[in-house]
Amino acid sequence: MKCYQILFSPTGGTEKVAAAITQNWPEVQTIDLSSTSTDFASFFIESGSLVLVAMPSFGDVAPQLALDRFAQINGNRAKCVLVAVYGNRAYGSTLVQMEDTANAAGFQVIAAISAVAEHSIIHEYAAGRPNAEDCKQLSAFGTKIFEKALSGSLAVPAIPGKRPYKKSSSGFVPSADSHCTNCGLCAEKCPAQAISKDNGKVTDKSKCISCMRCVSICPVHARSLNKVTVSVVASAIKKACSVQKSNELFL
Repeated sequence: MKCYQILFSPTGGTEKVAAAITQNWPEVQTIDLSSTSTDFASFFIESGSLVLVAMPSFGDVAPQLALDRFAQINGNRAKCVLVAVYGNRAYGSTLVQMEDTANAAGFQVIAAISAVAEHSIIHEYAAGRPNAEDCKQLSAFGTKIFEKALSGSLAVPAIPGKRPYKKSSSGFVPSADSHCTNCGLCAEKCPAQAISKDNGKVTDKSKCISCMRCVSICPVHARSLNKVTVSVVASAIKKACSVQKSNELFL
């Protein structure tokens, strides 16, 4: 059985979760949805394959950019597990969005997971997650899913989430300060191509999806969000994030 992981992981949390889930799977080929140069329509997944699709939840929904790129891949009736990664507040309709996209692309969904990772904006929430205990649990989830795939079962799990789902929105656009050296790394790695390659201090707000990759990879820590804005958001979601959430398996 061939195994794939289709990932959108701007700041690395989703990638860590996916690595734990697929830890005991045979050799896994990765398709990176953050790539701006990949022709996703060229991928044709073999029908007997097992595919993990993982992306973060931004404000209760999946990043539309990631969904659009995933939708171009031909699933060819391959078995699929969906993973929504969130910062300990809520994942809302992320999984059902992913389910609808997977079905339309020709995948057969046999499992889904909601997993917690450190919040990409307010790092005090779910700090250090996925931790060792999370990874052990996620690995066990992965083994159960692989066993289901081997059994040939195509039973569709009941996946939580509301339809119709709300539209994704940004609003948190990082800016560069005087420490910016215009090295171009943020522009090169931006999944949405929202940062000018000529001037790293210029960001197209209409393209930015608030994924925080530019903040996380800046070698001189020159990119950030407005501190007042972050403080307001942190206070607004404090109650929802105060109780440690558990990872969930839908099989």
